[in-house]
Amino acid sequence: MPPRPEIERLWFDPAEMLTGGVWRPASQTLPIEDPSTGSEVGALARGTAGDIDEAVAAAEAARAGDWGRMTAAERGRILARIGRMVLDRAEDLAVIEATDVGKPLRQARADALALARYMEFYAGAADKVMGETIPYLDGYTVYTLREPHGVTGHIVPWNYPMQIVGRSVGAALAMGNACVLKPAEEASLTALAFARIATEAGLPAGALNLVPGLGEEAGAALAGHPGIHHLSFTGSVATGSLIQAAAAANVVPVTLELGGKSPQLVFADADLDAALPYLVGAGIQNAGQTCSAAARILVERSRHDEVVARMADAYRALRVGPARADFDLGPLISARQKAVVEAFLATAPAGSVAARGRIVAEAPKGGHYVAPVLLAGPGPDHPLAQEEIFGPAQVVIPFDGEDEAVAIANGTRYGLVAAVWSESGARQMRLAKRLRAGQVFINNYGAGGGVELPFGGVGRSGHGREKGFEALYGFSALKTVAARHG
Repeated sequence: MPPRPEIERLWFDPAEMLTGGVWRPASQTLPIEDPSTGSEVGALARGTAGDIDEAVAAAEAARAGDWGRMTAAERGRILARIGRMVLDRAEDLAVIEATDVGKPLRQARADALALARYMEFYAGAADKVMGETIPYLDGYTVYTLREPHGVTGHIVPWNYPMQIVGRSVGAALAMGNACVLKPAEEASLTALAFARIATEAGLPAGALNLVPGLGEEAGAALAGHPGIHHLSFTGSVATGSLIQAAAAANVVPVTLELGGKSPQLVFADADLDAALPYLVGAGIQNAGQTCSAAARILVERSRHDEVVARMADAYRALRVGPARADFDLGPLISARQKAVVEAFLATAPAGSVAARGRIVAEAPKGGHYVAPVLLAGPGPDHPLAQEEIFGPAQVVIPFDGEDEAVAIANGTRYGLVAAVWSESGARQMRLAKRLRAGQVFINNYGAGGGVELPFGGVGRSGHGREKGFEALYGFSALKTVAARHG
């Protein structure tokens, strides 16, 4: 068999895992696939339940050792070094991410910068998590402390590995937890790269442990491990339910960031010139493989046809191709995901396709490409408007008045993100309160993805919050101290 081609810019062996500060080869491996070509380009460590046991033990030892005794200021300095080193390797990380995930290179570059920013933010926040004093009975002084949970488990998905490692692991380390990270088997390379950078930056042995592998093997072992004190998971509703059930057996708190079917509400007074890039861009970013993708565009009926026409023009200009060629969209992550998306699109009512993008001629035949599709026709109860497709498809739905707009927007099982486009300040405030979502954006979508902005959902979009200071609170336990002194 001819040797497999090497992935460009790797400075580590993806067939290794990290436990207790030691990189060691796995006993088994998984193939690494390039979604742009469908070809195998390397071998990834396939961790076992035994490897998870070793990683948890190493994390426990780190909490009892140098890492657990370190001050918050010292933890912050290490995270700051990690952030600087991520910036130094940003282009390498972007190329690796584009190859591994299939996202256009410009998006991968943005993700590398976001990872550095998470480290910078949590470096500065590490020594600023305060308790409080509580006025109480005469003769008492009562105060609260925020303390790390201990050993935290992190199961991150394949769509945004760098960003989600940053917001999850970065916050947990800032609070003094020791982490066991299980990246998705479809895309583990930048998580491995981050762990290499962290160890080179001086992160003590065992503070971060990384075990790649299959979800049903390494992931299940981590979710149900009795040595884990908090779990963080981003992914599908089905898997999140299984993880929560496994954690419940050990009475372990869980942060779940799951799916979405997020709406943008466009009213008759909206500035369409300002809105259009967000209406389209928030739906097709990362080929629609984004939990917060704006999959539904709700438009006041008087402007529905205009919005469809303008979005259709934008869609016809979209090009899909290899990640490294940096077109508007790259491939989907896998042949399986492509089949899921195509099955959803096959249910579209006749005549409902308003526009499609195009797959460029130079796209390799083995790649997992799907042209983006704009749909105007499926009603608010159609599966295309209810279920998370996780692909490049958006549905435009008309409404009459605020009440109907809110009813449609809130009419799914999800509640992750929503946006309102209107020049009326009163309407903006009314709908911000009425919309069932963890984040509501007014005349924008995503607010630049700020790391400072708490993120999470309601309903089947999960619970708990990541990003900002809320993540630090989630990765800590509150202790109340009541001192009686007379």
